[in-house]
Amino acid sequence: MICKLGFEARENCHISSIVTQNGEVCWTTITDCVVYTESAQGLDYGGSVRLLGPVCQAVHLHLSSLTKGQFETRYSPGLQWTGVPELFPEMFDALGSLQSLAISLSLMKLTSCLERALADVYLLIGKECPFLLRDLIASEELAQVFGQSVMDVLKVFVGSPCGLNLRNVLWHGFAAPQEIPPKYCSMMILLTAGLGQLLKGYLQQTKFTLAHRPFITLTSLEDLIVFPDVTYEVLSVLEEVMKKSTFILKIMLPYWEVALINFKSNRFADCAILLLVQLETGLRKVFATVNKCPKRLLTAESTALYTTFDEILAKHLNDGKINQLPLFLGEPAMEFLWDFLNHQEGPRLRDRLSHGEISLPEFPKEAANQLLAFSFVLLLRFIDEDLLSVFKQEKAAVRALVSVAEAYGARCHPVSQLKKQVLSCERSIGVWPLLPLPEGSEREAQRSEGNSEINACRSLITEIVAELCHHVPETHRVPHDSEHLPPEKWPQLLRELCSIPVRTLFCPRAVLEVLAVLRKIGAHCRRVCGQVAACAELRRRQWEDRSLRSRQRRNYLRLVHSIKLLSPMLYLILLLIALELVNIHVVLGKNTSEYQQYLRFLKSILQYTENLAAYTSQDKNKWDEAVNLTQAALLKIWTFSEKKQMLIHLAKKSASKVV
Repeated sequence: MICKLGFEARENCHISSIVTQNGEVCWTTITDCVVYTESAQGLDYGGSVRLLGPVCQAVHLHLSSLTKGQFETRYSPGLQWTGVPELFPEMFDALGSLQSLAISLSLMKLTSCLERALADVYLLIGKECPFLLRDLIASEELAQVFGQSVMDVLKVFVGSPCGLNLRNVLWHGFAAPQEIPPKYCSMMILLTAGLGQLLKGYLQQTKFTLAHRPFITLTSLEDLIVFPDVTYEVLSVLEEVMKKSTFILKIMLPYWEVALINFKSNRFADCAILLLVQLETGLRKVFATVNKCPKRLLTAESTALYTTFDEILAKHLNDGKINQLPLFLGEPAMEFLWDFLNHQEGPRLRDRLSHGEISLPEFPKEAANQLLAFSFVLLLRFIDEDLLSVFKQEKAAVRALVSVAEAYGARCHPVSQLKKQVLSCERSIGVWPLLPLPEGSEREAQRSEGNSEINACRSLITEIVAELCHHVPETHRVPHDSEHLPPEKWPQLLRELCSIPVRTLFCPRAVLEVLAVLRKIGAHCRRVCGQVAACAELRRRQWEDRSLRSRQRRNYLRLVHSIKLLSPMLYLILLLIALELVNIHVVLGKNTSEYQQYLRFLKSILQYTENLAAYTSQDKNKWDEAVNLTQAALLKIWTFSEKKQMLIHLAKKSASKVV
């Protein structure tokens, strides 16, 4: 449809009927080209593309005849509504360059920023914005702003797999260089300006103000930076590897070459966009090969389900069979792809770039570097073995990248996030003994009531920890001389447990459900840690300044007193989380009744941590109540532990077991 339809008509369409001298778009001329089916229930996409073909060509010739200054004077006002008007002069330059790759990249960036802007318009009158562009374009809210006939035009270009489907064809890597006619990029620029003109009228009429949502900032990237910087030495090897790797379809090689040029030119968003698109193209080819389904390598036909990252990286095929690609690529490569593309707490680079959620000029070099390094190692797997050996022997940088890739482990999976939570909380609790206490406060706290309850609780904690320690894998036990593991060794044990690998790829629902509860418990523990430390520091200063009233002094003494219980209690919960995490997949061995009982137990611990977070907040300061709450929670943990229904009890007792 893209390459043939819309080129049959020979008659010329005069530009004056499409756009005025001042750049005002004549929408009637464009909407009249949209053809509907006989029942008027849907669009005749083929017929519409045929009629719109000459219009697109006229628009392309028109934009090509303008200077950059003329383009900006006429169309810049209508492009302000996108929130990124600075992108459009670049697109104009791309059209003038006649370079097909630059035009395709411009069209990808245009569709992403258009989607973001349309979503902002939707939110003028709607609440929950559709995630997919096609659903956004089909919404009643946008039809109310721009008119249904205008939205039907957009459907033909980017809103349906039955139409030109320019957005998906490009972003999913189906279009080779030269396959996207430049006239469609020109037409999309004009349509975007025309939408801005219509929106201006709507805003004046309704007195609404269009607000642009802030871009998403990629945070916690430091956790994902595993590959060293891609050096010029590596880039020179990569240029050679690209020409010989069977991962790359030869017709797509120019995309890779331009990606490298963009990286060298510090255009990191452009580099990442091209790499992501071509990774999907190459992986689709491997997917079709290893699963013996060559038909899935089809381009994005309107009559067939086309294969995208969602299916490529899934555990099962649509027919229920096991997807062979993960087995072929191996867990390290799959974990990298899931971290960068799929996990909700990862950067989700492809989604966020394609939906216009990231500021392109501010796209971090670190993210592009990681993608490029991973892509390089992936390409190496598809070259001649002898050549690969030569590269590894002669280039230390190549060996380093391959070594990192082979050892990659998940960083954005809930398992990894839970481990980070536990270790962060452990460090926070470790600060408590270092909190300075004012002179005399500790002696007064010692004389206060409640020591017997706290001592009894601490004794029970020691017993439970001793029982839990029996289930620590022998290879990760902490050596000690006494009968029970002394409290000063508990942090070391937590770190040992968090170093044990846990299987993360394709976790079953039950595992994810347990992980979600454990993470909520960990989050509340972290909150308690921060609140206690902040409150202790504030009250200490006030004690020394003698600015505390009598009741506040007593409350501060209760805080000092309760820390002696809360600290070991939180360590106990963290230890319980860490041990259950090591054995998390054992939950699949529980029957429905056992699983529900186990979840109820975890949720009772969650309830305790929620209440504890409430009692230890600065506006509550209920330290005696926190101690009573802790006593009740300890009894629940002890009782459930006695039933031997925790995951540690169900795990196979193998001293060298590593899950």
